[in-house]
Amino acid sequence: MPEDYESLRLENQLCFPIYAASREITRLYTPYLEKLDLTYTQYLVMLYLWEREFSCPGPNCQKVTELGKILMLDSGTLTPLLKKLEQKGYITRTRDEHDERGLNLTLTKTGRALKKRAKNIPVQIGQKLCLTKKEAETMYHLAYKIINNLTKEEK
Repeated sequence: MPEDYESLRLENQLCFPIYAASREITRLYTPYLEKLDLTYTQYLVMLYLWEREFSCPGPNCQKVTELGKILMLDSGTLTPLLKKLEQKGYITRTRDEHDERGLNLTLTKTGRALKKRAKNIPVQIGQKLCLTKKEAETMYHLAYKIINNLTKEEK
């Protein structure tokens, strides 16, 4: 490739190893999540709900709009995903009593019980990545730096 096109070489693209690593990491989750009847994206939703379950004052305080912001998912992606989680009996969706356009999420007893079954997944995935604690922390901080820099431009 001529020198003035060096920037177009696949090996010179930062996006490619990030993309490939993301796909491979997501693939690692598959056998664990299949046992829970979850896709990777559904797992992210459940992580969000498990994390916030006891930090809110009311039973319906998990807002779909907040979930979308945190997970960087639009309503076209979230709506069918949340319907599926509700069909599986993991969550309930209810209209916000103060804003009928708003939707609140609540974990069901089954959804809360799933947390216990998922407890060891992060450790098992972490072992398969074969990174030192320092390498993992560095990767984490760099990934969030990229995300924050890119989303800052959108705001």
